[in-house]
Amino acid sequence: MSNDPTRPRKVDDLIDSRLMARLDTLDVVSRKIFLGKIQGERRSRRRGQSVEFADYRPYSHGDDLRFVDWNIYGRLDRLFLKLFLEEEDLSIAIAIDTSGSMDTGTPNKLDFARRLAMALGYIGLVNQSRVALFGFGANRTERLIGLRGRRRTREMGEWLLGLESGGDADFTSSMRSISLAGQGRGILIVLSDLLLAEGAEAGLRAVAGRGFDVFAIQLLSPEEVDPASGSLSGDLRLTDVERDAPIEVSITSRTLDEYKTRLNEYTAKLRDFCVQRGITHMVVRTDVPMDELVIDYLRRRGLLR
Repeated sequence: MSNDPTRPRKVDDLIDSRLMARLDTLDVVSRKIFLGKIQGERRSRRRGQSVEFADYRPYSHGDDLRFVDWNIYGRLDRLFLKLFLEEEDLSIAIAIDTSGSMDTGTPNKLDFARRLAMALGYIGLVNQSRVALFGFGANRTERLIGLRGRRRTREMGEWLLGLESGGDADFTSSMRSISLAGQGRGILIVLSDLLLAEGAEAGLRAVAGRGFDVFAIQLLSPEEVDPASGSLSGDLRLTDVERDAPIEVSITSRTLDEYKTRLNEYTAKLRDFCVQRGITHMVVRTDVPMDELVIDYLRRRGLLR
């Protein structure tokens, strides 16, 4: 880890008490049907077993008479059974890209991913969800699984601080590995810049339809979104931080405009791919305040409530 004084070095740098207090009121939401239960939002475990009414169905021989709606029977002279939403035991997996390209930008993309993973993981822990963390990059996948309960917060934070960056992300293999390591059906949140020479489609396809409700959060630094705001100009020798491959380029205003056009085309194509497969894709800049991102934006996008 560099000597950058803004980098998180202790758990309190990842999430402070003020943000934790605000996150205590949130919960992670799944939009899909899990374990064959009735479709609908997951009910918080903090409220105990849910008995919220959902629907009716006709009575069948052998059904429990305690759930017959006798008021309807009195009006229609037919037996109907009341159905209730059951509590979901939700699994939340957070996959963090630790490849070399993530350890760049101002604010740093990997540090931002650590903080976001900490916030989302904390929400899962306080709601008694099962939380799993994965770090992938340079032909490796690190994992911390089986977390449940607020008391595991510090362990989660220390694991995130210990993630090492570098190398090329083998995104497709990593997603396949994570899909096989799932702790049951639930939510998968992928934190990555998704700037891959081979594209992200094959990796996302590996987790789509595998029982996960997938959220692909594409993290980009301000310089990547708008390189004209930086100091790039003239003849430069740049180096691919993942493959250590140098390239000589001439940066002009036309070059920057072409770059922005291609970036927008790439993210739009990726968004369309995700929509077709039921994946929620978001582009998030690393200069967005964390509380604004989590408490406002992610709630509006349906990940939190």
